[in-house]
Amino acid sequence: MSCLELSDETVAAEVISGKQELFRLLVDRHERRVTGMGYSFFHNADEAADFAQDVFLKAFHALSRFEGRSRFSTWLYRIAYTNALNRINRRKEYKSLSENEYESAYRTPEEEHIKTLTREAVRQAVSELPERYRICVDLFFFYDRSYDDIEIITGYPVNTIKSHVFRAKRILREKLKEFVEGAVP
Repeated sequence: MSCLELSDETVAAEVISGKQELFRLLVDRHERRVTGMGYSFFHNADEAADFAQDVFLKAFHALSRFEGRSRFSTWLYRIAYTNALNRINRRKEYKSLSENEYESAYRTPEEEHIKTLTREAVRQAVSELPERYRICVDLFFFYDRSYDDIEIITGYPVNTIKSHVFRAKRILREKLKEFVEGAVP
């Protein structure tokens, strides 16, 4: 089995046992999402890259404390989330991942225009959600984290997370209702 086929947890155990060079595999596997989380919080590509580097450095130094009770990615995102909260505590701002710029595949000009309008409507609606809802929505929908993972990452109880996601969806449905009705001929 090649190193690329090893699970994150196995790679982490190998790094702990002395094969520190394998940590690069974990960075390669998770750098994009950790940087994306940084961008959600800091709205700046350079600061997001610095954030990701800091998160991986902290993760490397804390790796011996990874107990395997959750997936490695959940453990890593908890470090990232905590680090981000500590960094922005002074600023008190959080910008949802839905506000990031996404790469677009080739589309016709009309399709691109509709996509742009839809994206802007969703961004606006998500930006108006309370911060605690936006964080849960981002982790659930954009980072594909389970409720249990979000509990570990944010410290919110699972029922609170479910409630936040449910309420956010209800608010978004109402906010986007006019957009959808206006878009349907």
